[in-house]
Amino acid sequence: MKRPVALLMCGALLLPLPALAADDADVARLQARLATLQADPQLGRLAAYEQIEARQALTVLAEARRNDRPTALYLAERRIEIAEVLASAAFAQQEAGRLELRRGELLLEASRRDAERARQENERLRIQAQIQAEETERLRLAAEAEAAARSDVEQTLSTVTGRQTAQLSAARRKEAELSRQEAELVSGAKLPASAFGTRGEVFTVPGGAYASGKSALTGDGRSAASALAAYLQIGTRSKVRIEAYDNDGKVAQARADALRKALVDAGVASNRIQAAGRKGAATAKRSAEVVVSD
Repeated sequence: MKRPVALLMCGALLLPLPALAADDADVARLQARLATLQADPQLGRLAAYEQIEARQALTVLAEARRNDRPTALYLAERRIEIAEVLASAAFAQQEAGRLELRRGELLLEASRRDAERARQENERLRIQAQIQAEETERLRLAAEAEAAARSDVEQTLSTVTGRQTAQLSAARRKEAELSRQEAELVSGAKLPASAFGTRGEVFTVPGGAYASGKSALTGDGRSAASALAAYLQIGTRSKVRIEAYDNDGKVAQARADALRKALVDAGVASNRIQAAGRKGAATAKRSAEVVVSD
């Protein structure tokens, strides 16, 4: 049975260098350079093919006749130089890949830490709002016994409640933004644009998610679904509603079902998602909407 070429190369590099002409200074010098490269713990296993060619060139140099010696010397020096350069380049490339991987891991970890801090702040504000609501009720009941002061008390309570609601809303938006960054980093895809409204956070899926008149997701649609699935699995959002559009009501429903299936296949719990078709023209900016609410 034939052995793989790479295995043969590695075996050749492990063999001792041939005993070349001991009294030939050029051969000895070049032989020492090659031996140093092969003994290097980082570079010795790299550029294996070039190291074999360098060894062969050294053998040719040691056996060359006087007239052929200049050419053989030049080739041997170049072969060794090429092996050294390519081994260094390969090692540098390996190091660059390792550092880039580490950078990605650090970015992901930083994003997760930021998201966790945002969730903790959201919980703190929720508890604070609950305490404030309880205090509001106590003050309201006390104000009923003081009819003359009721107007001033209610105005104060309204202002405090509004401030707490605004802070809670800002915290939720911050959490959503950090979750968006984490989802895009994990999935490697961009989330559709979103906006907050009375229904919750609404993602607008562009027209390119489906081919004209078709219900199957395109490549852009699958990328959007991948990013949405990663986003929906972050935090504790409980309800997701998909509304897809097409002039044909059956196509609209099939589009909504296709997007729902893509989210479920990507790991989102099926009991969290509702899908409905909406009869109406899909546009370049909107072929479906994904509504996320608490």
